[in-house]
Amino acid sequence: MKPIPVQFHLGPLVVHTYGIGLAITFWFAYRYFERRLEQRGYPWAWVTGMFVWVIVAAIIGARVMHVLANLPFYTADPAQIVQVWHGGLSSFGGLIAGIPTGFIIARKRCPDLSLTALADLVAPVLIAAWGVGRLLGPQLMVAGGGHPTHQWFGMYYADQAGKRLPVPIFQAMISFGIFFTVIMIERRMANRPAGFVASSTVGMWGLGRFFEEHLWLAYPGHLGAVLVQLAGLGLFAVGIGWSVWLFTHRERHPLPSPETVLAGGPNIVTDDQAEEHLGMLSSASPRPLPNIVTDDQAGESGQQSSMQDE
Repeated sequence: MKPIPVQFHLGPLVVHTYGIGLAITFWFAYRYFERRLEQRGYPWAWVTGMFVWVIVAAIIGARVMHVLANLPFYTADPAQIVQVWHGGLSSFGGLIAGIPTGFIIARKRCPDLSLTALADLVAPVLIAAWGVGRLLGPQLMVAGGGHPTHQWFGMYYADQAGKRLPVPIFQAMISFGIFFTVIMIERRMANRPAGFVASSTVGMWGLGRFFEEHLWLAYPGHLGAVLVQLAGLGLFAVGIGWSVWLFTHRERHPLPSPETVLAGGPNIVTDDQAEEHLGMLSSASPRPLPNIVTDDQAGESGQQSSMQDE
């Protein structure tokens, strides 16, 4: 069986499938984030400019981190440093550079969007894009497989001998599992603390990255693999600690005021919140209605008073 093609020709132009996959992934993340903003009533026209800078920062950060983690290889062949189409982008480097860039620009261009709300909005976007990117990025690049295997699900990858564990597919499955989990948290936990969607995503993704690297990718003595595992455990600890802090502070999602709803503000009441409020209203003691006297009642009362006077 032949490995997945990593490039093809359009006349004299060499097109790398890895680059096409990354472009599709960024477009997906852009459209999905824009949609989430629009659904919640926030302005979204500023997203295009922000995403350009996020893409540039993420690619540079991912490449720099990868080169540093594999410095002996690139020191021996410096020309390989700029050959991104051969693969070699560190997810942690991309996040370290891309996320702060996006948050800084978002705060400047959309001041009504708090950092906590932004984190909850962007967390499902990032984890979904990560899953798509695994399928359209490493799965289509040179040396994209994991450890050698003889299992039936092993696949062939360019520049790797024999069948390999299809780690990008495993990573995509884990990422989509995390995505559906945080979406259920978002839809079902109406009384969750603000920021819990982001904190739970960070914790689950960090733990997933640790096991992915430890089980399927790491080789003994490889510094980059050790750093990835440590970073994964660190993110898992951060996610757990962040979640505990949010619940102990009980900072709940505020329900919108009538003025905000009428004005079409960004706060949206979910179905669960509506049901909860209806339940509170039905269980509350009814207020006594004001006594309203109709014209007929007033006439009868006047006749009775005149008869009493007589």
